[in-house]
Amino acid sequence: MPDYHLHTLPNGIRILHKQVTHTKIAHSGFMLDIGSRDEKPDQLGIAHFWEHMAFKGTKKRKSFHILNRLETVGGELNAYTTKEKICFYTSLLDKHFEKAFELLTDITFNSIFPSREIEKERGVILEEMAMYLDTPEDAVIDEFDGVVFQNHSLGNNILGTKESVAGFKKQDFLQFIQDNLSTDRIVFCSVSSLPFEKVLKLGQKFLAHLPAVYNNRGRQPFSQYQATSVSLEKPISQAHCMIGCPAYALNSSKRIPFFMLSNILGGPGMNSRLNLAVREKHGLVYTIDANYATYLDTGLFGIYFGTEKKQLKRTTALVLKELKKLREKPLGTLQLHTAKEQLMGQLAMAEESNIGLMMMLAKSILDLDKIESLNEIFNQIRQIDAQQLQDIANEILPEDNLSYLNYIPAGD
Repeated sequence: MPDYHLHTLPNGIRILHKQVTHTKIAHSGFMLDIGSRDEKPDQLGIAHFWEHMAFKGTKKRKSFHILNRLETVGGELNAYTTKEKICFYTSLLDKHFEKAFELLTDITFNSIFPSREIEKERGVILEEMAMYLDTPEDAVIDEFDGVVFQNHSLGNNILGTKESVAGFKKQDFLQFIQDNLSTDRIVFCSVSSLPFEKVLKLGQKFLAHLPAVYNNRGRQPFSQYQATSVSLEKPISQAHCMIGCPAYALNSSKRIPFFMLSNILGGPGMNSRLNLAVREKHGLVYTIDANYATYLDTGLFGIYFGTEKKQLKRTTALVLKELKKLREKPLGTLQLHTAKEQLMGQLAMAEESNIGLMMMLAKSILDLDKIESLNEIFNQIRQIDAQQLQDIANEILPEDNLSYLNYIPAGD
């Protein structure tokens, strides 16, 4: 028996709920299968801009009333945009759940994109861009997408460009929504102590009257990767580096083994191989980590570190040395057991965050049409063997498959 409830309305919108009886906080949100990769060349940044504009006016509310609606009862209203998703979500006391559900429905489906608010929010987003440019450890990660996914929408910055953001008008938002929104690719998800019957009743009240909209939008798959090395001089005091390549897609049978390999290499634990080899042994970095993101048709693996300009070559060589070890030497029995236990513990702790759980459940239903239980994932982790990890390392992580993006401090 699944420990969640799922119901599909006649218009295709799915209502997903997990009851957690020991909490008084209700987390809920709409997740839409629309993201920055769905933008055309003249629409760069419009998905993220739409996320901002959802708070700026609906058919029955002005911006102030949207922002004030939940904050007066101690709740939070927020949103985010990724390459493939937009999410509008709330967290508040469960006794105010109906109020949150109604407001989320309003901002998701009834935004009117007032021209005056577009102009104001344009300035906010341009400031957001400037903030990222002033934070090289964030900017280098975002820009690395464009190095790996050259000439593909996955490589575009979610924020867009100054030129694209400067030109958007009301009709542009309406057209983007018309081209991309499908009611069967929308999930309303909640995690709270409330019974599913109450959530479903409210879902029927607020959502059942919405017309069904089906869009046959296709996504251009990524192909033709070419390893690339880019170095850019920046007015910064430390060198920032990304090393990585495409990796397995979300539905790949090798996704979880590669996630474990990435965790061994540069996961959040202080005992990751990169942290021990580069920070603890040589003191060359403050932060070094590895990350693996999955998309419907591909994935992205990346290693980030910041170091002194004069230590960049040495640090890079140490990173490549650790990758070589993974390719050439299989994990020992104890190393493999420890890696499995560490990953399972991290995943179990992540599921303790109910707001993160809510978002994960919604994304899983949209992407996979199913939700893997923690026990199912644990069973997959237990089946991983050292030879499988070594084979994956040799498939994904050979040196000639890696791309580089270096931010180099300008001057001597």
